[in-house]
Amino acid sequence: MPELPEVEAARRAIEEHCLGKKIVKSIIADDSKVIDGVSASDFEASLLGKTLVSAHRKGKNLWLRLDSPPYPSFQFGMAGAIYIKGVAVTNYKRSAVNDTDEWPSKYSKFFVELDDGLELSFTDKRRFAKVRLLKDPASVPPISELGPDALLEPMTVDEFTKLLNKKKLAIKALLLDQSFISGIGNWIADEVLYQARIHPLQTSASLSKESCTTLLKCIKEVIEKAIEVGADSSQFPNNWIFHSREKKPGKALVDGKKIDFITAGGRTTAYVPELQKLDGVQAAKAVGKPKKQTSKRKGSKDDNEDHGTDEPESDREENPENVKTKKGGKSGGRGKIPSKRRKSEETDDEDGDDDGNGDEDEVLKTRSRNLIKNKQGEAVKTSKEKGISQKRKNSKTKGK
Repeated sequence: MPELPEVEAARRAIEEHCLGKKIVKSIIADDSKVIDGVSASDFEASLLGKTLVSAHRKGKNLWLRLDSPPYPSFQFGMAGAIYIKGVAVTNYKRSAVNDTDEWPSKYSKFFVELDDGLELSFTDKRRFAKVRLLKDPASVPPISELGPDALLEPMTVDEFTKLLNKKKLAIKALLLDQSFISGIGNWIADEVLYQARIHPLQTSASLSKESCTTLLKCIKEVIEKAIEVGADSSQFPNNWIFHSREKKPGKALVDGKKIDFITAGGRTTAYVPELQKLDGVQAAKAVGKPKKQTSKRKGSKDDNEDHGTDEPESDREENPENVKTKKGGKSGGRGKIPSKRRKSEETDDEDGDDDGNGDEDEVLKTRSRNLIKNKQGEAVKTSKEKGISQKRKNSKTKGK
């Protein structure tokens, strides 16, 4: 997914090719999930005749300054991407639009034509991005809530160490927290921890000043190298763990060493156990514990959003027909699953923690209550029928 280097590559492409040019045409998608807080028609009207003055970025967010507000702002999500027709920007698997595809792409959410004929488009295949029209993007969420930019606002070693020493979170989770430091997503976090030889689950507060110094250095080097090659992952150094992050467990290697996959910070995490070891008290506690490893499911790829949960970790959808009763039978057609459960299945699973047992128990309780009511009703009915029958017998006896 797009992280700081990919968004910075897009910003630089816009800066190089689009500034000083006037917008003569605009097409905004009628997609309220992505186009946030404004109608497509109002968005289009606000852009026409405006001149692009500058392009800005903080973390994984980009915004364009025009000659007058409001300004378009882009939160890239899992697959957001900037394309400029005829200009190579950057590609990543989830966003790539082929040269042979229609233009603008059917995934385009924001399209403008400039007065020299150049065309720019923001696409989003997965629809996790947000495109907004704001008077001052940097002064409102999500940008106003971001921590220092990992590239533009580097911390000193002392500042970084002091902040880490106050946090009891696992270091991977902390790096993904955009309010702590912005721009680092899943692949960068895995890379810098591997390069720094730090275990993803090591508690931040337990890191030595030497480890903090090394980690800060690796953050700078990894981000700068990725930007240097235009965020083109095929040009990333061969000794980066990046190239093996999506290989199957057992087949994933870096420099001949085995890569394992665990869950850290709610995300699938690649690390090298031989080089990234838990330290101190955590190392002692880890001894003798059974090893847990995250299997990489098909369709469970990484990404976020901007608060440490950049992407749904599970694409699993429970089938209501598979809910079993306590007696072992399937629910079959004996009743509908409560709407609360159906709703949870229809939404995007952000953390994959809900196993559905609460709703299943509620189904069983409801059925049990209904069964009791039915039995009580049958008992009352039987009693009434017996009473009526007895009255008829008594009436016949009197008649004789």
